[in-house]
Amino acid sequence: MQKGIIGKKIGMTQIFDENSKVVPVTIVEAGPCVVVQKKTVDTDGYDAVQLGFGDASQKNTTKPLQGHFKKAGTANKKYLREFRLADISGYSVGDVVKADTFETGDAIDVVGTSKGKGTAGVIKRWNAHSLKDTHGSGPVHRHSGSSGAASSPSRVVKGKIEAGHLGSERVTVQNLTVVKVDAENNLIAIKGAVPGPKGGIVCITDAVKKA
Repeated sequence: MQKGIIGKKIGMTQIFDENSKVVPVTIVEAGPCVVVQKKTVDTDGYDAVQLGFGDASQKNTTKPLQGHFKKAGTANKKYLREFRLADISGYSVGDVVKADTFETGDAIDVVGTSKGKGTAGVIKRWNAHSLKDTHGSGPVHRHSGSSGAASSPSRVVKGKIEAGHLGSERVTVQNLTVVKVDAENNLIAIKGAVPGPKGGIVCITDAVKKA
């Protein structure tokens, strides 16, 4: 059975493995999550489970969502995420998914929203080269330069790097490794970095195995 869970990024630290080597890890508070809805090919055209994470007050939950949670027989949840898994036979509405659904050594994919950095220039956004800081280049030494072409094709070609909004987009990091699972405190230690700021919501699933 494929696995999935919603979590909140706590931050990064380091632990020592059995060979006394330092391993950089990201700590994620994973679950407990509750199965709010189960979708099947017969009813919805595809197989998926919808998980809820984090309790929400009645006044901060819209009436349509209140009815959705009431139908499932669960408490109001702050976050809802859908997991399209190949095998959902092991899930039922109302089931609780905890951190111990994953084990040490599991290969996982983590989906999150990257840090928003506002409007950025081409150097920060695309790693473009800058002009010389001296010999009369200023004050445009960090500008993008000419973006047009000659009389043919007389337009800016698609894909031209420009200044603009940076970050705050969906990012998937694949083939990370679960280093440690603390089921009592609902914590998962993942080797390496995962997208998003501290407190950001992430989705953890089994790593996609390529054929």
